[in-house]
Amino acid sequence: MDKTVVIYTTPTCPDCHALKRWLEASGIPYEERDLTDRAVMEEAKAKTGVRVAPITFIGDEFFYGTFADQRPKIVAALGLIAEGAEKGAGS
Repeated sequence: MDKTVVIYTTPTCPDCHALKRWLEASGIPYEERDLTDRAVMEEAKAKTGVRVAPITFIGDEFFYGTFADQRPKIVAALGLIAEGAEKGAGS
């Protein structure tokens, strides 16, 4: 399965910055596309039906919304172990 990560962001979006920092800190390579470019924005809208940032694609799956909302979905899609899961977080 394709695990290529592509993120659609804007320069002023705090959740976009948080997402990029987390991907970089986690050693996850990604391709970034700037939603301020009209062609990129139209591409993202055609693929997802939404006009928000950030939008994260992992293979054919996509997620959008706040970084906090996206993070567990990204972890699951990439097959990563959620932080704290091995320590019994939440128990």
